Amino acid sequence: MGSKVNITVGSNVWVEDPDICWVDGEVVKINGEELQIKTTNGKQVTASRSKIYPKDMEAPDGGVDDMTKLSYLHEPGVLQNLGTRYSLNEIYTYTGNILIAVNPFQRLPHIYDTQMMNHYKGAALGELSPHVFALGDVAFRAMMNEGKSNSILVSGESGAGKTETTKMLMRYLAYLGGRAVTEGRTVEQQVLESNPVLEAFGNAKTVRNNNSSRFGKFVEIQFDKRGRISGAAIRTYLLERSRVCQVSDPERNYHCFYLLCAAPKEEVEKYKLGDPKSFHYLNQSNCYELVGINDAQDYLATRRAMGIVGISKEEQDAIFRVVAAILHIGNIEFSKGQEVDSSVPKDEKSKFHLQTTAELLMCDPVALEDALCKRVMITPEEVIKRSLDPRAATVSRDGLAKTIYSRLFDWLVDKINKSIGQDPNSTCLIGVLDIYGFESFKTNSFEQFCINYTNEKLQQHFNQHVFKMEQEEYTKEEIDWSYIEFVDNQDVLDLLEKKPGGIVSLLDEACMFPKSTHETFSQKLYQTFKAHKRFVKPKLSRTDFTIAHYAGEVQYQSDQFLDKNKDYVVPEHQDLLSVSKCSFVAGLFPVMPEETTKSSKFSSIASRFKLQLQQLMETLNSTEPHYIRCVKPNNLLKPAIFENTNVMQQLRCGGVLEAIRISCAGYPTRRTFFEFISRFKLLAPEIVKANDAEKVVCSKILEKMGLTGYQIGKTKVFLRAGQMAELDARRAEKLSNAARTIQRKIRTHISRQHFLALRTTAILIQTLWRRRLACKIFENMRREAASIKLQKNLRRHLCRKSYTRVHFSALTLQTGSRVLAARNDFRFRKQTKAAKIMQAFWRCHLAYSYYKKLKWAAVLTQCRWRGRLARKELRKLKMASKETGALKEAKDKLEKKVEELTWRLQLEKRLRTDLEESKDNEIAKLQQSLQEMQERIDETNNSLIKERETAQKAVIEAAAAASVVKETPVTVEDTEKIETLTAEINNLKASLESEGQRSDEWERMYKEAHESSEEKHRKLEETERRVHQLQESLNRLEDRLTNLESENKVLRQQAITMAQNNKLLAARSRSLMQRTESTRSVELRNSTSLHVKDPSEVEGRAQKALNDKQQENQELLIRCIAQQLDFAKDRPIAACIIFKCLRHWRSFEVERTSIFDRIVQTIGHAIEAQDNNDTLAYWLSNTSYLLLLLTRTLKAGGAAGIPPQRRRPSSGLFRNLTLTFRGLPRGVDLSSIDGETNGATNSSLNQIEAKYPALLFKQQLTAYVEKIYGMIRDNLKKVISPQLGSCIQAPRKVSSISPGSPAASQALFVHWKEIVQNLSNYLNMMKAHYVPSFLIRKVYTQVFSFINVQLFNSLLLRRECCSFSNAEYVKAGLAELENWCFDANEEYAGSAWDELKHIRQAIGFLVIHQKPQKTLDEVSHDLCPVLSIQQLYRISTMYWDDKYSTHSLSPEVISNMRVLMTEDSNNAVSSSFLLDDDSSIPFSVDDLAKSIEKISISEIEPPPLIRDNAGFSFLLEA
Repeated sequence: MGSKVNITVGSNVWVEDPDICWVDGEVVKINGEELQIKTTNGKQVTASRSKIYPKDMEAPDGGVDDMTKLSYLHEPGVLQNLGTRYSLNEIYTYTGNILIAVNPFQRLPHIYDTQMMNHYKGAALGELSPHVFALGDVAFRAMMNEGKSNSILVSGESGAGKTETTKMLMRYLAYLGGRAVTEGRTVEQQVLESNPVLEAFGNAKTVRNNNSSRFGKFVEIQFDKRGRISGAAIRTYLLERSRVCQVSDPERNYHCFYLLCAAPKEEVEKYKLGDPKSFHYLNQSNCYELVGINDAQDYLATRRAMGIVGISKEEQDAIFRVVAAILHIGNIEFSKGQEVDSSVPKDEKSKFHLQTTAELLMCDPVALEDALCKRVMITPEEVIKRSLDPRAATVSRDGLAKTIYSRLFDWLVDKINKSIGQDPNSTCLIGVLDIYGFESFKTNSFEQFCINYTNEKLQQHFNQHVFKMEQEEYTKEEIDWSYIEFVDNQDVLDLLEKKPGGIVSLLDEACMFPKSTHETFSQKLYQTFKAHKRFVKPKLSRTDFTIAHYAGEVQYQSDQFLDKNKDYVVPEHQDLLSVSKCSFVAGLFPVMPEETTKSSKFSSIASRFKLQLQQLMETLNSTEPHYIRCVKPNNLLKPAIFENTNVMQQLRCGGVLEAIRISCAGYPTRRTFFEFISRFKLLAPEIVKANDAEKVVCSKILEKMGLTGYQIGKTKVFLRAGQMAELDARRAEKLSNAARTIQRKIRTHISRQHFLALRTTAILIQTLWRRRLACKIFENMRREAASIKLQKNLRRHLCRKSYTRVHFSALTLQTGSRVLAARNDFRFRKQTKAAKIMQAFWRCHLAYSYYKKLKWAAVLTQCRWRGRLARKELRKLKMASKETGALKEAKDKLEKKVEELTWRLQLEKRLRTDLEESKDNEIAKLQQSLQEMQERIDETNNSLIKERETAQKAVIEAAAAASVVKETPVTVEDTEKIETLTAEINNLKASLESEGQRSDEWERMYKEAHESSEEKHRKLEETERRVHQLQESLNRLEDRLTNLESENKVLRQQAITMAQNNKLLAARSRSLMQRTESTRSVELRNSTSLHVKDPSEVEGRAQKALNDKQQENQELLIRCIAQQLDFAKDRPIAACIIFKCLRHWRSFEVERTSIFDRIVQTIGHAIEAQDNNDTLAYWLSNTSYLLLLLTRTLKAGGAAGIPPQRRRPSSGLFRNLTLTFRGLPRGVDLSSIDGETNGATNSSLNQIEAKYPALLFKQQLTAYVEKIYGMIRDNLKKVISPQLGSCIQAPRKVSSISPGSPAASQALFVHWKEIVQNLSNYLNMMKAHYVPSFLIRKVYTQVFSFINVQLFNSLLLRRECCSFSNAEYVKAGLAELENWCFDANEEYAGSAWDELKHIRQAIGFLVIHQKPQKTLDEVSHDLCPVLSIQQLYRISTMYWDDKYSTHSLSPEVISNMRVLMTEDSNNAVSSSFLLDDDSSIPFSVDDLAKSIEKISISEIEPPPLIRDNAGFSFLLEA
């Protein structure tokens, strides 16, 4: 795949390795064409120069998303790129417009959710990361734009993910165009549900795969003119029929045979089956079971799947009856008969299977035997019946089995297609082809020959498409490509299919001759193709032959070629089964035309295979092809395992390497001017500085390097194979020279530093030595002074010692004398203290006796006093119980009110029938509440009586328990005899103990009585609390009745007003409502009778009372506000004029008016032009200000007389803008209308009791504020959206040519400056129209959130945006936005800067250095706390440093992230890493009202149109 490259010592190269396919290493020695390489796994290998490939050391750590961007497009480069991306869970990679999908063997829900579909919708191929959605989108857009059908060829071996890829394709196509649902299931679901059935009857175990498809499947997804999925069809091709009768070891036959043998016992007995080893069609191989597969469970799953796709139970039984019959047919053996060349069933076993086959197929056993053993020949003279020999009968038997199975498979496909449903009117479709891949085993027979023949045809189609794409690329870049040779495999196809000398033709010819054998067939091949370069005769075999396919040489064994190719169409078989009593079997063999049934015809399987293959290619050629190559990374089917050898074999068989060879035949290396200059500008820096045109710079660099054969396109440099390596070698050489220069300078610098250090050290040593000598002299002087001082101190010590000895002797004598005197004094004091203690104990006894007497007297006094207090409390409880009578009076009063309310509701029933039911229900609830209240009062009375009796008993018991404490007289005699005093003291102690015991007993009794009293007191308090709760319940009930009464007043007034519709009757109704309760009902009946008697007269008087002048004023007001008025003192004049006029005309208090309708219509007409932002800002200011005025002043009319704290909360807002103000809708409850007031109102803004039209007008204003706000916000988003797409990636031309110039800096941030300019323009526009700052903050908060979402999602989906230099560019742009927020100040910008937290943290992570030293905790908690693990993982794996060549996070951190992502995917459903844009309204009317404290309408100058009009003179008043 390349030419010779310039390899030097130290070059990094790839060399072949038997274990891991390719291994990288460094060249350590060169001996001519032999290179000695030290590999990274520690080995020392020697390889030829022609068998090694250069390694790109500057390849991104995360690989490239399109392998055409690889600097070296060769096998090891492709393999390394796929492995690197797979380790980062990047399973999709482009090779041009070919998508390679590596099966991850784990759930990755975040890359398949709706958000991801939305991002890929309409995106160009290559704009975002590789994805199956991108290829589906390209096919869909091409189909819709060009009106041409497209096809997507999904190939790969079993387990590579073809089915899952097809599923995702259909999901995305359904998302783009919508779905057609049949019986609750979508078309793509129905197609996928058919897979288990087709796999059971069309898949089998091969040498390499346990579930290999032995047929080709082409799914046609049909679309209508609007691009919606309208139907689907499954076309099958090239079923391997010969496998039914012949199976090679260790393969298996089709799954359905083994499933039926493992069916439940009753099923097996019904079909007379047994162990698979007992059937000839199955025991040709020793493999009967698959590891990890339960055939019994799969049988039940297949039956369920057949039911899902619409196959009835009877049809299922018939299908498996036919499958069982095929197994029994295989066990029919033949032997020679009595006649010459005749045959009969061999034994009783064969006859049993013959009889069983006839029973299962419901045909005559004798006719079945004749159909197998005899042939009918029709001649012009007579009909001749000829017998067959045993060999021919066996061939006839196998032909019948293959025909039955083929017809059965075709029936299943037709049944599935009918179940799915096709659109006959569809003109466009997208086809998805799923077909078996290239096969090469140790033993390759006729099946592998047909399969590889198919893949050769598909590979030619693939090569033509790849070469076409190459041509389009060259044409687009306007380069000369006419001399490029196309790598084609037509010679192989001629070898296989050319007539008359192809292998297929020779095989058919051999099959037609009865005496032909595989030896003669092989010899014919050897003679015919002995000079063909693609045909090889093996040296050690006489019958094998080898064909050099595109994926490698395959040696075929021709032993069974002839037998497997024969497929006679026997009329006897057709006649036998077409008259079967089983309608299903007869349907498989419909009656054929007479001319086709005259004789047996030879039918070649290879020829039929060739015909079907031609039909498939015609279908593919009529569509625009797209290719997906699915790769199975390992045979263990486990995640995170990438087997190089296995993947390389699949890439080779899938034609990916062939496509690379085609690219290498032209210009395999393509680099944009920017990338080429960035990489090779150091080869000629003077050229880069002297020229501004990138194309000129690239051309001159290549000319200076002396390269030839390259091409310079419009945007890219095209290099021939090996030229990139030559440039890299020159670049490496120049870098090496520069490195040596740097090393020389560094070594000079190091030597100089070393010399200076030595000189400094010498000076320091000299200084230290001189200091040492001075220290020694000083030490001698110090020792001499110290010796003199020691002598002086020693003499002083001796004198001090003598003095101390004399002093101590004197002290000893003084101490002895003082001790003697102290002992005498202590003895005297001890005796005195003992006498005092005796006196103290005696006095203590006297005092304690006196204290006990006082204590018992105090206890007795307290008991009697507490008893007195308890009696007083009892009297109070009796008084409280008498007060329950007041509750009865309240109850009577409530009952009277209820009766009165009932009477009123009955009266209202005649006026408003719809309201009667709700009021009756309310009265019933009130009566029930009263009954419950009565029961509670009775319970309270009973409880009070019981508590009173209990309290009386407790007081009596407490009084009876009190008694007089007896005093024990103590006679104290003063005697001098100690014995008498001691005895008396003992007696006193005994008496004191007895008195103590009695005291403890009385204390215990008192404590019990006290506890009992406290318990009674607590019960009394609880009773009082319950009484208080009952009182509160009564109060709440009274409040509820009062509210209901007020509501009835409003409803009654509305009913009367609607019926009468004039001010006179309205005033009369209000006067009636204000009268006393005694006269209210009478007057109400009078007004009702008046209404009934003469409604036409009342209507006439109301019409006459209509004020024509007021209509003129309203018309003038509408004309006035239709003009854009100015602002006065930051207040919109139009809003203030409207509010003043409505308040003056009392429009808020009337039941019917048209002024609100006309104002709303005027606002609606004004904002119809959604792109006029000035008009939108003007009306946003006016509507918001008018809404604030209404919020501050209006209150619901039904709330009159109700305290604010008891008013019912609002139940909702009126959002329907189509409601009219001209009348009150039937059944409207005004108590549910939002009538709250916010904050303190201005002195001139008094509360107004508003009616229904006014409240509805307020809600419509709220809707218009939200609508205009959303229009301004969306317009701003629309303006900045085009710039955001350019802001995420730095302009390359500016940064590559002259990054430091002011002009380049200006051009670099032109898109950011445009965004800032647009933000400023909108801010100035809204400030000019005095839009509330609260709304401005909300606008910019949501717009900055939109910027955050767009930039962050683009960063995650485009790898080129995750570079270091690009992050610096975006960071500088974000700084522009931060400066704008600072200039706009917090009043208008608010928290807008905080909304950019995701993109700020992501960019901050990209621009930090030393990423490999960061831990996961530091990244996720310190650097990027807002970002999820999925987002961090994607950013860190997509990061590449194009400036300093630094690396991303360490592999350990990446691995930990992957583990966390795997756990999240197992524990939760989808966790998308993309952000959503919030387009909701982020505020309410309350928030808007709270944001503005002061509001006023004073000092507003009327506009000239109404200033001089007398009807608006009130506007001039203060």
